Amino acid sequence: MKLQVTQANLNRGLSSVARVASSRGTLPILANVLIKTSKNRLSLSATNLDIAITQFIGAKITEEGSVTVPAKLMQEFINSLPEEIIDLETEGNKLKVSTDKYNSVVNGIAADDFPVMPAIKKEKSWDISLSLFKKALNQVVFAASSDETRPVLTGVLIKSINKKLYLAATDSYRLAEKQIATINEDIEMLIPASALQDLIRVMDDNDTKLTIKNDGQQVLFQTEDIELVSRQVDGQYPDYAQLIPTNFTTTAKLKRSDFINITKVSSLFARESAGSITIVLDEENQTININSVASQLGENTASAEAKITGAGEITLNSRYLLDALNVFTGEEIEFCFNGKLEPSLLRDPKQKDYKHIIMPLKS
Repeated sequence: MKLQVTQANLNRGLSSVARVASSRGTLPILANVLIKTSKNRLSLSATNLDIAITQFIGAKITEEGSVTVPAKLMQEFINSLPEEIIDLETEGNKLKVSTDKYNSVVNGIAADDFPVMPAIKKEKSWDISLSLFKKALNQVVFAASSDETRPVLTGVLIKSINKKLYLAATDSYRLAEKQIATINEDIEMLIPASALQDLIRVMDDNDTKLTIKNDGQQVLFQTEDIELVSRQVDGQYPDYAQLIPTNFTTTAKLKRSDFINITKVSSLFARESAGSITIVLDEENQTININSVASQLGENTASAEAKITGAGEITLNSRYLLDALNVFTGEEIEFCFNGKLEPSLLRDPKQKDYKHIIMPLKS
C-alpha cells in the first residue's frame, strides 16, 4: 500500500472510528484500526464485535493494500501532526508514516486477521434524512437504560405503526417517544443505545440521505462516507403505549426557558435527596412553584408564571426533568399529570410528535 492523504482527512477519519476499537478484548487486533484502499478512496475501520464503523476519505493512491495498526496510537499521532500531506506506505505489517519533518514506523498486524461483521442477509432497506434522524435520536437515546441486567431497556426501539415511524426509549423511570416520518415498510428493530450514540457522534449534521438496512440480526446505517453496523438487541420490548396518559386533570403551559431556570435553581438544593423536587401548580395565582430541601444547606422555592388548569403537586427527579426540557426545541412547554402517583408528561403544545414521560418519586 502506498498513498498520500491530508492530515485533516486522516485525522477526521481516525477520530470517527478509533473510539470503537477495544483494548480490553481477548483479541489484540480489536485494539487496531484497519487501513485499506477501497475504490480510489481510503477506508478506516474499527470494531468491538458488537459495533463496527467504517469511514471513507479521499486519498491519492499509488499502490493498493491494507494493514491494521493500534487505533489509539495512530489517532493521537496523526492528531499531533501539522496540517499537511502525509505519506503512508506499508512494508509487510509495518506502516511508514512520513511528512516533510516527521518519519515514523508503526508496527501492525496483518489485515487478513481483522474480524469482519457478518454480511446483512435478506435485508430490508429504507432511506431517511440524516439530519432528521439525528435530531430525533438526540431527543430519545438518553432515556435508554445503562443497566446491562435488563438488556432490552438498553436499546432504542425503531418501529413503524400505521405507516408512521417512531423511536422510543425507556429506563422504566422515564420514557421518550418521537414520531419522525411516514414509511411504507414494516419496521421493528431494537438497536443498542451505545451504537446510536456512536452514530450521532460520527455522522455529520447535514441533509444527506441515510440508508438503513436491517435483517433482524444486524442493522447497517450508511451514507456516502460512513458505515456503522451494529448487532440488534434480542428480546421483546415492553408495550410502553399503555403508560402514556391521554387526558389530564392538571396542566401547566409556560416558557420552556422559565421551566429550565427554576428547575436548575431547585436542583442545587436537591442533591442530598437524589435530585428530588416537588412541583406545585397553583391555579389561583397561575404560577408553577418548585420546592427543594437540603438538610445541610437549606431550602429553596422557585416560581414562574404559567397558564394553569387544575391545582396539584408531584415529586420528580430534577435531572430527569432537565434532561427532557433540554431536548425540546420550542419556546413553550406543556407539563401535565393526574395526581402525585401518576406519570407526568412533557410536550410541545405546537408540535405533538414528541412525548416525554417521567415517573413520580414517592414524596
